Amino acid sequence: MLEELDIKNFALIDSAHVEFGRGFTVLSGETGAGKSILIGSLAFLLGGKAGVEQIRTGTHEAQVSGSFLLESQDSLEWLSEHGIEAEDSRILLRRLIRDNGKSSAWIGGVPVTRADLLSFSTFLVDIHGQHEQQSLMKVSEHRRYLDMYADIVPQVREFTALYSDLVEKRRSLDALDTDESQRESRIEMLNYAINEISEAKLKPHEDEELEAEENRLSSYEKLYGTVNEINVLFDGSEGSGLVSVMRKLKGLVPHVSSMDKTLESLDSRFESSFYEIEDIASEFKHYQQSLVFDPERLSQVQDRLELIGKLKKKYVQSANPTVLDLLEYQEKASQELECLTGAGHDREALQKAVSEAEKAVYQAAKKLSALRKAASDKMSAAIEGVLVKLGMKETKFCVHMQEKDGNDMTQKCGPYGMDDIEFLISSNPGSPMLPLARIASGGELSRVMLALKTILSNGDLAGTLVFDEIDTGIGGEVAVALGDHMKLLAAKKQILCITHLASIAVYADNQIKIQKGVDGSSTSTTVFPVAGEQRVKEIARMLSGDSSSQASLEHAASMLKKFGGM
Repeated sequence: MLEELDIKNFALIDSAHVEFGRGFTVLSGETGAGKSILIGSLAFLLGGKAGVEQIRTGTHEAQVSGSFLLESQDSLEWLSEHGIEAEDSRILLRRLIRDNGKSSAWIGGVPVTRADLLSFSTFLVDIHGQHEQQSLMKVSEHRRYLDMYADIVPQVREFTALYSDLVEKRRSLDALDTDESQRESRIEMLNYAINEISEAKLKPHEDEELEAEENRLSSYEKLYGTVNEINVLFDGSEGSGLVSVMRKLKGLVPHVSSMDKTLESLDSRFESSFYEIEDIASEFKHYQQSLVFDPERLSQVQDRLELIGKLKKKYVQSANPTVLDLLEYQEKASQELECLTGAGHDREALQKAVSEAEKAVYQAAKKLSALRKAASDKMSAAIEGVLVKLGMKETKFCVHMQEKDGNDMTQKCGPYGMDDIEFLISSNPGSPMLPLARIASGGELSRVMLALKTILSNGDLAGTLVFDEIDTGIGGEVAVALGDHMKLLAAKKQILCITHLASIAVYADNQIKIQKGVDGSSTSTTVFPVAGEQRVKEIARMLSGDSSSQASLEHAASMLKKFGGM
């Protein structure tokens, strides 16, 4: 559960501290006030997109931190696996973006990668915005929702690995079946490349080491002169060098510290510095003595770098190739050569392996299909049950499944199984079931998505669900039903919802207002909770745009009283 959010210099927000409670919280404010900025800052904190455009104008970095109460064992186990400790089942996340484009993130004070942040945030918050609602328009996403409902995501992941192995085996078999002349030509080319790279006897990171040596040898005079100047400053003449001066100080500092005990810490620090400087001076002296100008070695290094450069240009297709890239190319070329020559890849054995893999894939696909079929009818009924509560009483919903096109078992399977899955809907009695993506309005999509979130909430790892503008295209009784439903959903999860509709807002346990103001030439967004009379005024504004008229205030107060928001 999200407990606190601190935002600094993010977009239009100068500085904001927001506390969140359990249950249902609405975020309200006039259009353009910056409600979505608040959700954007939360998304940024959880590992979302980071860009310099998110930094408030005139500042150098944006920073967001948030405190979360961890209510799932999975989240605590994740932290334990990554060596991070929670305090009283709470954890602090922090992330910043600088104007040079670099971002940093911490979980519980421990620096983490963005990938780690995204991984951990799945236990914390699930943000649903307009972009996710549009996922219902993509038929390819419908399979993912069904798999989540059926709780078979791990099995699907295992199937995809099995399918990928089959694809790789088929590719190897195809390579053996390539036209003989092309095959021979490829074998000849690979042999030549492997031999040429092998003859060079390359060592990992050799190019980096040679470049450093070339730089040192070609800069000999300048390097020697500068090191000599450093040694003169260390040694000096007639006791004027740094080491000589420090030796004199080494006799004086202990003397004064023996007379005043408060100087003992300075004596100790000076003694450490003296030995460190003396050691550095000795190292520089030995380094100067070891410097030798060797034109023959410089020529050898340059010749070696020229050879490596030619090989890089010939065999590595990248902007900044390295010796490691060359060695990787050699390894891949050897593997391909082994495959083409049939060494270790007997065609008959490979054909048998492909056949066995096809059978395994087909059997696994059949099992997935059976699990999906069992879940699809239950999911359809569950979605319809929620839609009834959301004002779509006559709506019929169907998770439609059919086998992929094809004449045999190999053609019928794809990376996720043998099923094509699509959501169908009929909004009116007697109307045929048609694809959701083709006929649903914006308001219907919003409610279908909320229904999906509802039936998936039990298995959803996140303790907080965020809905950004889910009220698009709805109003009246539908909005009332949606508010009531979100109130019920908030009994299981912490719900945050941006809304323009008072009929949704009055159901909330808490309300936060986002307000934009202009101070001279500067525009900023402020965030603050509203309660009591202030909340009545905000609901009145949402109802009629007027937060001061007696009629609006009385209407707002009666709605809050009726729907339990006060």
